[in-house]
Amino acid sequence: MEILQIVGLGMVAAVISIILKSQRPEISLQIGIITGVIIFALVVVNLSTVLKLLEGIANKVDLDLIYVTTIIKVIGIAYIAQFGAEVCRDAGEGAIASKIEFAGKILIIVMAAPIILALLNLLVEILP
Repeated sequence: MEILQIVGLGMVAAVISIILKSQRPEISLQIGIITGVIIFALVVVNLSTVLKLLEGIANKVDLDLIYVTTIIKVIGIAYIAQFGAEVCRDAGEGAIASKIEFAGKILIIVMAAPIILALLNLLVEILP
């Protein structure tokens, strides 16, 4: 079970980080960042399966792949922005974390705009 490995890794890193925080806070922060990257790398391997599944569903319902790609990019932006903001919060930089989250939200709106426009066009065509 991968989740047990991930939780175990996180707990060990948290204990080491807590121990080092009083003596070497810069190393404590680096442990947090490296642990996050390792956990992300462990989970990314499973994303290819999900991407293939979504592509298969899109092909079955004759959905343009640009919509699926855009949705995946939006989800990626949300996760990356959240990760970056949490790293900044761990470093005690709440203001920078808020700005990262804000930038992520703006980028999501920009990425989603073509899908929203397509939905509105579809509604206009359907309505009498």
